[in-house]
Amino acid sequence: MKLSILKISLLSFAFTGGILFAQTKPLYQLPEHLPAKPDKKMPLLTGTDSGLYKVQSNGISDALWADGKVDQIYKTKDKWYFLTDKGIISSQDLKTFTECNNGLPFLTIKTYENKTKTLLKQAAILKDLSIDPLNSLTMVTATKDNVYLTRDGGESWKSIGSMSKNSSGMKAVAVASMPVYASDGSITSTQTIVFMSHPIYGMSWYDADSSSPKWHDVSAGFAAMPSLTQPDEIADILPVICKTKSGVAYCDIYLSQTFLPKLYMFDWKNKKAIKIYEGTEQCDTIDGLWLCGTDIWFSSMGQLNSYSLEKQELNDNTGKTKKWSWLLNSSGTNINAAYVPETISGLKFPLQLSELWLLKPDQSLSAYDGIADKKKAVYASAYQMRNMDGITKYRKILKDNKLNALVVDMKDDYGYLRFEPKSELLKQKGKVTGYKIDLNKFVEEYKKDGTYLIGRIVVFKDKNLSNYAKGKYAVWNYSTNSPWIGTRGMEDVLDEEGNPTGEQRMGYYDENWVDPYSEEVWEYNVEIAKELIERGFDEIQFDYIRFPTDGQNLGKASFRWKDAGMDKESALTSFLKYARENINAPIGIDIYGANGWYRTGARTGQDVELLSRYVDVICPMYYPSHFEQDFLEYKPVVERPYRIYFYGSYRNSVIGRNRVIIRPWIQAFYMRVRYDKAYYDKNYVLREIFGVRDGLDRGYMYWNNSGGYYEDISPDPLDTEVSPWVKDEADLQKRLPAFGSKTDKYDNISMNKDDILQKQRQTYEEILSILNTVLDQEWTETADTNKTNSTFLFVPLD
Repeated sequence: MKLSILKISLLSFAFTGGILFAQTKPLYQLPEHLPAKPDKKMPLLTGTDSGLYKVQSNGISDALWADGKVDQIYKTKDKWYFLTDKGIISSQDLKTFTECNNGLPFLTIKTYENKTKTLLKQAAILKDLSIDPLNSLTMVTATKDNVYLTRDGGESWKSIGSMSKNSSGMKAVAVASMPVYASDGSITSTQTIVFMSHPIYGMSWYDADSSSPKWHDVSAGFAAMPSLTQPDEIADILPVICKTKSGVAYCDIYLSQTFLPKLYMFDWKNKKAIKIYEGTEQCDTIDGLWLCGTDIWFSSMGQLNSYSLEKQELNDNTGKTKKWSWLLNSSGTNINAAYVPETISGLKFPLQLSELWLLKPDQSLSAYDGIADKKKAVYASAYQMRNMDGITKYRKILKDNKLNALVVDMKDDYGYLRFEPKSELLKQKGKVTGYKIDLNKFVEEYKKDGTYLIGRIVVFKDKNLSNYAKGKYAVWNYSTNSPWIGTRGMEDVLDEEGNPTGEQRMGYYDENWVDPYSEEVWEYNVEIAKELIERGFDEIQFDYIRFPTDGQNLGKASFRWKDAGMDKESALTSFLKYARENINAPIGIDIYGANGWYRTGARTGQDVELLSRYVDVICPMYYPSHFEQDFLEYKPVVERPYRIYFYGSYRNSVIGRNRVIIRPWIQAFYMRVRYDKAYYDKNYVLREIFGVRDGLDRGYMYWNNSGGYYEDISPDPLDTEVSPWVKDEADLQKRLPAFGSKTDKYDNISMNKDDILQKQRQTYEEILSILNTVLDQEWTETADTNKTNSTFLFVPLD
């Protein structure tokens, strides 16, 4: 097995003709390096959000290509390749740049300005780029849906599909010349194998040389989260060239995981991962793998690291990087990738670094970070804010619990406006509910306390606008030629006492949808946002930025505003782009918990990697009641709420590459499900808060539609306050917050630890009656508070 080879031998590398070889040597013999003569003219390059830069030794940066964002940089013997938001770009001289996108998908983006729409082509988001080290003409890239292979250096690409046809998502891909074994175990030749990493189902491989190729799943050897069966996401896949004694060159594969600090070598013969390194943190990230000599370099939280294959341990890179790492930031913009020649790094081979956003974890890259960070809020319905009693009640709730923000519905789940608008467009198309807010008085009162006001706008679920002008904007049922409403199926007709009458009728979801392709729908919702900001709100929170998903008749839904070439992804992208260009304030968006836990937009289209390009705050609903009840249910079981929010906050920030503030919704309501029946109390909610603080600490929002906050929530804990249950879960964390470079755990605590534990280990009053709710339920002011909805959030399986 390869593990035994690593234990009894050293790896020696030779750089010949631009190819790096690894050869086994006896343990007593030091590695031999036969590097090509360094090219002193080779520049240091940085890939940033604004383009590609050449960095001089004095730190001055010169733009080489400024047409978009650069995520990865690859140098082959003859060419440069760049993974960008314009697709794959190549260059031979760093002066002329050529698009290599023939066969890759594009999005048709609709722009809308001055009542005029324009359709533009935009490259689909590419997740990764990999080049076969033994054949630089063979490369792979991927969208969220499919892997694409080229054998002619990017002149043309062909889709080879994905291991999952039903659940979108992709993190890493690779292509390599893998060994073909004879019956005696010797390597006789190679075959072209493509690898991919799916966020839910793990790693798969594909024999591109086969006459009938297909995807094969691999899970053996990879770590999974406790209680989960599928391997946790693979972050990166690195092919490394090796050579047999008989001279046959082939590739080995090294891999890392995104949320667990583990590094693997892949035993290709036995199709099994072998762990070669594990970090000390409960959750950490190892990404952007690159081989330099006998070391695998990688980006991790707050630093560049390297693992020695020779010594089988982490290297101390402080002295190696401090002389040149400052050059990486000289371009003055967010840096994503770098090519560091050996003449600058002092190493024997060039470094090709990626995922460099990891080096600055302590502050999000959002332009509104200074405004929207550290906001801790409660949700209040507009009904609660209709008079001074409600305003006073919630001002007290905020003060008593050391909170600084309030979320309130300004356009509700039925599309009704909760304020009297000034805009003529809103007066024309909107409908104001009778339970409206006196907006001027509302803002005036809360600004006395410096409260940060967040206006929630439900966007594409809108009964009012769907009925406007005879259904002009409605999602349409082409079969009935009327507005589409999702059907539940035949349901029993009940009498006044709730007993079946023997008759049945079609049941409908209480949802009316407007067409997400409609630029006039975008304009209407953005107009609401602009007026709210103008009148004193600090942030806009969009909900239901998605297409309808429920209804047996979903196949009959048609979208009359859809322009040629557009699809659902391009519709949501177009809306968010329009909103970003027209709203001069932080924009937040609510997403399902599963879409924040996994790198996928499955079921809803809520793809965090896409959303993070246009919004500033993402608000995942990590409600423990809405996951499967055995999800992370391991001992001590009572800590399940803590760990869901701890790991979830970290994961969502990594998926968004720290470009957005992750501000989770906190479950502050009881739901009649198994786990809540056994464990829901005030400590349940407090554990969620400590989970967010220890995982990320950038804010949170309580959700409870009933307004029963007096029973459910506790004063916000200090950043340095020790959890009452520290020995059960929090004490396992070496770095707090986990998403950050901080290590000063529990420093500057204002109280003795034992005093804090004693103070917080009090028995809280049992919750007697709490209205359960989730963001995708519809509520009216007269809702029956005894009703319980037990909807679960499942990730669809193939």
